[in-house]
Amino acid sequence: MEQDVKITITDREGVSHEVMAPTDMAMNLMEVVRSYELAPEGTIGTCGGMAMCASCQCYVINGIQLPEMQDEEEAMLSEAFYVKENSRLSCQIPITLELEGLEVELAPES
Repeated sequence: MEQDVKITITDREGVSHEVMAPTDMAMNLMEVVRSYELAPEGTIGTCGGMAMCASCQCYVINGIQLPEMQDEEEAMLSEAFYVKENSRLSCQIPITLELEGLEVELAPES
């Protein structure tokens, strides 16, 4: 049974996109942004989703319960630009049913 979750992603131009993300493909949020081409090629996920760059940083707008931040992500965000209280690396957020209704905003390109 295929189940998609609805996620609202605001791109770097401030345009809001409502997308359906599959929960059965082991994708993460950064890959969803890429698959919908919501950020120019080469400006997001440049490390391939290893939490080694902050190009996929996003701000979590609503209070959806996300997986706990791991050390690599925390370390990366401590060196990144434009970091806010609600910053996360989107490559570290797996697409699961719990993300239904998530709203995020892509951080500015650093």
